[in-house]
Amino acid sequence: MAGALRFIIVPKVAHPWFDEVNKGAQAQAEILSRELGVEIVVDYIPPSIVDVVEQNAILEKAARSRPSGIAIDPVEAVGHMTAVNRIRDQGIPVVLFDSPSPDASITSVGNNFSQQGIIASERLVKLIGYAGKVAVMQGYPTAPNHKERYEAQMAVLRKYPSITIVDGGIDNDDIETARQQASAVLKSHPDLSGYLCCDASGPIGIATAIKKAGKAGKVKVVSMDGIKPILDAIKEGVIESSSATIPKMQGSMSVLMLWQASLGVQMPQAIDTGIDVITQENVDRYLADAL
Repeated sequence: MAGALRFIIVPKVAHPWFDEVNKGAQAQAEILSRELGVEIVVDYIPPSIVDVVEQNAILEKAARSRPSGIAIDPVEAVGHMTAVNRIRDQGIPVVLFDSPSPDASITSVGNNFSQQGIIASERLVKLIGYAGKVAVMQGYPTAPNHKERYEAQMAVLRKYPSITIVDGGIDNDDIETARQQASAVLKSHPDLSGYLCCDASGPIGIATAIKKAGKAGKVKVVSMDGIKPILDAIKEGVIESSSATIPKMQGSMSVLMLWQASLGVQMPQAIDTGIDVITQENVDRYLADAL
């Protein structure tokens, strides 16, 4: 095929949630290649840890290879990401995913992260009867989507005078860190009523800690996202429900937008991929899709 296009996806970190993004991206590339008769290749380059220096270095290296476009889930607000600004100055299209757009000059693929946090926190508050101790675990605090979810959840909790907010730790988008932080919180607050989080690592670590502490069903958890370990925890009743992003769609739409950008067409500021609320009543459908 002539006129091949090569897009690069740079997530925050190597993580099962981002693997789902990559699956969606690869599927979209296959569809476009088949329908357009043009080879479209997607290179997926995850950092080993959530770190702005490492992510910037990957982006700089990616730009030197002169791709047709780059999709990134930034560790910090994109305005602070020097590599992103330099890439855009070189005329390489950039699309954000799983992160809000700072302005109309850059397209964002994802959902309303504040609304996602509101859905989770309002659901949890209702579950515990609008009273009790609630812990909120942060993700990577400077990540725009994690920050928006955290601030939205905190705002909801502050509305209810009988809710006591507990520091739920910071997981830095790492599952083992989330488990350690949640274990410490459960020991410090044996009367904890509920747990919230801000990313896809928190729920997995929190669920593991709750099971080990023998508090499944006693500490209510409403989580973020819907990758298989989270779905399994919902099925088991350790996590009550989840306010979930749709990562495969984010990957798919990111590639579609990069292709559009490569044509030089006018781009939208945002593509809303929606929020799913996953419960024990509908989790089997999501588990079937996760296989």
